[in-house]
Amino acid sequence: MGQTLVEKIISAHTDHEVHSGELVIANVDICAVQDGTGPLTVEEFKKLGKDKLFNPERTILFIDHASPSPRKELSNMHTTLRDFSRDYGAVLSEVGSGVCHQRLIETFVNPGEILVGADSHTCTSGALGAFATGMGSTDIAVAMALGKTWLKVPQTFKIIVTGKFREGICAKDLILHLIGMIGADGATYKALEFHGETIENMEMSERFTIANMAVEAGAKCGLFIADEKTKKYLEEHGRSGGKYFTPDKDAVYERVIEIDASAIKHTVSCPHTVDNTKQADELNDIKVNQVYVGTCTNGRIEDLRIVAKILKGQKVHQGVRMLICPASKTVYKQALQEGLLETFIDANATILPPGCGPCVGIHAGILADGEVCLTTQNRNFIGRLGNTKGFIYLSSPYVAAYSAIRGYICCK
Repeated sequence: MGQTLVEKIISAHTDHEVHSGELVIANVDICAVQDGTGPLTVEEFKKLGKDKLFNPERTILFIDHASPSPRKELSNMHTTLRDFSRDYGAVLSEVGSGVCHQRLIETFVNPGEILVGADSHTCTSGALGAFATGMGSTDIAVAMALGKTWLKVPQTFKIIVTGKFREGICAKDLILHLIGMIGADGATYKALEFHGETIENMEMSERFTIANMAVEAGAKCGLFIADEKTKKYLEEHGRSGGKYFTPDKDAVYERVIEIDASAIKHTVSCPHTVDNTKQADELNDIKVNQVYVGTCTNGRIEDLRIVAKILKGQKVHQGVRMLICPASKTVYKQALQEGLLETFIDANATILPPGCGPCVGIHAGILADGEVCLTTQNRNFIGRLGNTKGFIYLSSPYVAAYSAIRGYICCK
């Protein structure tokens, strides 16, 4: 029986060929935590009585969700991670370095590896052809100590995308379209494996956006076949290596979904679930108070270029707060060198330091009661931007930029 991509990667990390439905113990290449989940992971690790990490050089602690810290309680959590890094030799990604998922793809993850992280959007690294998935803090603590984890090999949905996007349509529109089609729980504990000419022609930044949001359909991971574009991306970021797996032609898929890229329109997720999707031009009566561009979903340089091109010579609508947050220090520096930050400032947008920004509702853009935020992030749950009385809409950077100028949700 042929194997899917996820089955091949997991097989390479066990002592036998695996297939969906099996419970396995697999070797882990990288463990990651962030400042929200990391302190609990550290606590659980210490309960295990281990005096060292299995692989300290590939155990990464990220300070990104509250970066810089807005409260003393969070500052104390940061100190916990800094102390653990010093005492055990783990790698520390400090304040201002960027979002964990962006930093992982820039610096740490290689094709064919297994990455486990105490954050649901760890699946972003699946765009590199790795098995990357989120787990609970206790599971990550065990993986940090033993270099292994247990899991059930997921069944796979094969997503085939063909055709060419219309002008202005982005990978974000595609993944929102897919989630709206199958539902927020439509792929629970499945692997989403992406295929087709549209996927092959995508730049890495677009693949990262899609992999990042696989979990919003309930998926265990979102996987892309590593190719020459993957190799080029790794080389541009100073590394090479990994194993380039491809699924077998006779691999068994639970479901095959075909999508015509040319039929996709500007798509927006409406409050308060990601699968509550509508077309942007159906929402012109929705006025926005805040527009937020950034996060691990759409905070890459390619996203900022789209926004800067639209904002050039324009002003953000009076009464709209526009926040721009590069996903990493590398992205921030590149945006500075290309003059994008100047364009944002001239348009009256506010630049935030690299990190998660207001995405999880801790700081740097909390909504007032009844306010509407259009954002490029990945979730619009109640309270996600720090206020249960706020309303969050999700869109592509393209729609976000035009909406910031007009003052209402639109795509031109």
